[in-house]
Amino acid sequence: MDRVEPARIAIVGAGPRGVGVLERIAANAAELAGGHTLEIHLVDPYPPGGGKVWRFDQSALLRLNSMASDITMFTDDTVTCAGPIAPGPSMAEWARLVDLDELPTAELRAEARQVTPITFPTRRLGGEYLGWAYRNALSRLPTGTTVVVHTASAVDVTDDVTNDVSEPVQLVHLDNGEPPLRVDAVVLTLGHLDTDATGESAALADHAARHELAYLPPAYGTEADLSGFEPGRDVIVRGFGLGFVDLLVLLTEGRGGRYHDRGDGRLRYEPSGNEPRFHIGSRRGVPYRAKLTYDLLAPRPAYPRFFHRESITALIAEHDIVDFRLHVWPLIAKEISWAYYHELALAHPARVAVTWADFEQRIEFAEWGIPGWDAMVADCVPNVEDRLDFGALDRPLDGLWFDDAEALQDHLRAHIRADLDRRADDGFSADLGAFDAFLAVFAQLPYVLGSPKLSPKSRVQDFDDWWFGFFSYYASGPPPRRMEELLALSEAGIVRFLGSDTWVRPDDEEGTFVAGSASTGCTVSATALMDARLPGPSVQATRSALVRAMAERGELSELILVEADGSQIATGQIRVHASDQRVVERTGVAHPRRFALGQHSTSRAPAFARPRTNALAFRHNDLCARALLTAVCAPDHQGADR
Repeated sequence: MDRVEPARIAIVGAGPRGVGVLERIAANAAELAGGHTLEIHLVDPYPPGGGKVWRFDQSALLRLNSMASDITMFTDDTVTCAGPIAPGPSMAEWARLVDLDELPTAELRAEARQVTPITFPTRRLGGEYLGWAYRNALSRLPTGTTVVVHTASAVDVTDDVTNDVSEPVQLVHLDNGEPPLRVDAVVLTLGHLDTDATGESAALADHAARHELAYLPPAYGTEADLSGFEPGRDVIVRGFGLGFVDLLVLLTEGRGGRYHDRGDGRLRYEPSGNEPRFHIGSRRGVPYRAKLTYDLLAPRPAYPRFFHRESITALIAEHDIVDFRLHVWPLIAKEISWAYYHELALAHPARVAVTWADFEQRIEFAEWGIPGWDAMVADCVPNVEDRLDFGALDRPLDGLWFDDAEALQDHLRAHIRADLDRRADDGFSADLGAFDAFLAVFAQLPYVLGSPKLSPKSRVQDFDDWWFGFFSYYASGPPPRRMEELLALSEAGIVRFLGSDTWVRPDDEEGTFVAGSASTGCTVSATALMDARLPGPSVQATRSALVRAMAERGELSELILVEADGSQIATGQIRVHASDQRVVERTGVAHPRRFALGQHSTSRAPAFARPRTNALAFRHNDLCARALLTAVCAPDHQGADR
């Protein structure tokens, strides 16, 4: 009997997405591995599990922006995938189950003991959970499986053309001097990739270099050298999202500042004297909404109600060209509104003038976005603060003008306080109904984004830019504590707010950066600037030697969208085949032995997920693992050592 060769797989990137693929390999191997043993190579310069972002070696001040109960690495019975469901604990459940002696420090052991479902854990502890999930996946791999960890970066993947076979061996080239890995298939789970500054960022970097200014372009701020942002230096900051929150933590409390309880439930900041002075603005002009920390009071509705595959198919069929904002958003808005009013009517019936059955029927037959919708809602919901107004949520400073900077500071502090108070009050649990619906919508979006009828320009401007930004602002904000800290920093004079539609320009005459906004006539001049946001994906500007090398040969391609008039729009994303996550080459052909998932690709989704949400990442991981095992464990497999 012929010896069955082992099937050799390389996973490049051993952070949470790589671990997710490994878990799905373990889950599907019994069905698809046949008689093959598996040899799996994990390539990452950082420890498996947490990877770069969630590793232990980072500031203990940095936290996840999700509650422990909202983090899982495991499938459950809501996940629609071909592979077997393999449940496991959320992070909150893991903290109760884990052997504390497995944790490396007394501080982490103490933190784990105090974790509750609504705790926002440190990233260090999050990395321990991800490391545990990695070890759990290892324990479930078939007997005889070999796993080899390479503490290195992959700098290229090539075909071994010396083999006379139709599907050549893959060579994974490493930067640590090891010989190339010879494997049957490669999965790229690279996570967020650093990029070179381009466009406006490149021009600002050039201005900073010529005038000896400090400039941080879009980057992973926790990895950046922040020494140039010196104590007492005025720093203009563009961006009010999670990247901004991390930078603020590192440059205030991370430099010795301390928060004290004022005695009224609020915080007072005691400066260390090592902080810069921040002047912060953005397009919206306000920080992301604080995370909600309670549960729905009414029963969770069955999603989706209006935005589902059948309605999306019908919507697309109605139009020759689909505009996301014009055609798709009204259906999404109706879905989110229905969930919001479901919670309002059933949890707080005294604040609704009709029964839920009547209200739901009116919603069903109303068209969102027209005056009749607003009239219907006003008839059913007497109190204005109980009505869901997407425009007011998205642009709270629109139409407001402040005669001086102090009036703007007072308004922003009142805005943040009102948001904190509302987000902590389950009397407004309808907000959580909307939050849950925002998450549920994501499960249906691939049916829209995969349509060739979707306008490329609309996809980039309306989905990637506006919709994703609005979702993040509403549903992916920081822990409430961070917003309390922001208020304390504002009151201490460490933070100043710039307003909405913030603009920045280089001033060559003065050798500075100048910033202003649409909210006030005041401007600020500073010798330092931060673009406090993550860089978008870019095949052209990436600093990844691996991606550059493969792209130069045409073995990896960027998704380029083409408008009806022939104009092209670059997305920066690596193209993968939707059905199995295979890498699509420049010719349009999917490579049979190369796969990719994650933020760098068209298969982007958060690496871990909220439990019981049919998470897209889990579905993609399963598709990839099954296609991968089918490819490398075929009956005629000859093995990568041939």
